[in-house]
Amino acid sequence: MKERVGQVFSIANDNAPVAGCTVSKEIHGGSNSITYYSMDADTDISAEIYPYHKFLIVNEGNLTVYTSNGTINELSAGDGILTPTDIPVGIRAYNAAVFVEITIQKKENMNRAIKAGEVFNMAALVPYQEGKIVNMDVVSNSKMKFVVMSFDAGTGLSEHAAPGEALVFALDGEATIGYEGLEHIIKAGEQFHFAKGGLHSVKASKRFKMALLLTLE
Repeated sequence: MKERVGQVFSIANDNAPVAGCTVSKEIHGGSNSITYYSMDADTDISAEIYPYHKFLIVNEGNLTVYTSNGTINELSAGDGILTPTDIPVGIRAYNAAVFVEITIQKKENMNRAIKAGEVFNMAALVPYQEGKIVNMDVVSNSKMKFVVMSFDAGTGLSEHAAPGEALVFALDGEATIGYEGLEHIIKAGEQFHFAKGGLHSVKASKRFKMALLLTLE
């Protein structure tokens, strides 16, 4: 994954829109590629047919996702959508926006809570529960997993290592990420990248929600 390791960062801050342009940056290839996009106000990615879903996560600003049959979906920061396949889908930014696109093949195991073509709020996918950690597998296959988790204050994950690279999206609240002996405070709207095999832990100082994208390619 072409992203810094062991530091809190912001996809939105690192990929500010360029006047009048759409800019893309692929950080991971393969069947489940990961690409950052920034779109300036009044720019458009024209509607095309794709044989796979696009899983879009808005980091900053607002997006309009539209299809040739007249369906229009409005997304704000923190929202996600799984685009339909075999129908032209386009993306328009009336205001500047930054988002992440993950390609999802039709055969992937998708949670029943997620319906193609419907907008959902990432943080709202899982509730908080007193003294507990709640997690939902949103999509998974042998090479990738995307999970949303909630941590009650004081809960956490003990130090462990993942079998692949992982990208954390902080969705709500605040937590401390331990990584290779150092502690990092992460807050809603920020991201963190674990290298494969990197020892890490998560401790929620307050109620905290995050999404975790694990790649195994």
